[in-house]
Amino acid sequence: MVIVGAAIVRNGQVLAQQRAWPADHAGQWELPGGRVEDGESDEAALARECLEELDVAVTVAGRVGDDVPLPNGKLLRIYAASLVSAEDEPRAVEHKDVRWVSSAELSGLDWLPADRILLPALAALLRGC
Repeated sequence: MVIVGAAIVRNGQVLAQQRAWPADHAGQWELPGGRVEDGESDEAALARECLEELDVAVTVAGRVGDDVPLPNGKLLRIYAASLVSAEDEPRAVEHKDVRWVSSAELSGLDWLPADRILLPALAALLRGC
């Protein structure tokens, strides 16, 4: 099973969201995203998840970093993304909080372990903006 995540970049910052649940991960940060459903492409799943979790439409671009193995045979796959409308402001629909994070701030957040593995790739993505 593939879990997709969005590295949504705006003005040299990436969007992070803070988990509200489950209890053992509440308060930790992650990239927006979720499970790819049967018959769904990675890109379609990511667009759907961002609409559900953030109430924003995104354009999905290329891959960021390598696949990260997760427990139970799952894989985390990250894609670069951007907001379709510059006027849209992501909001925490299913999460505790969202915030824009600069490259210098990345390592200061309490990321979920799988997302933490991707910090060097996220920093490289932000340097390229």
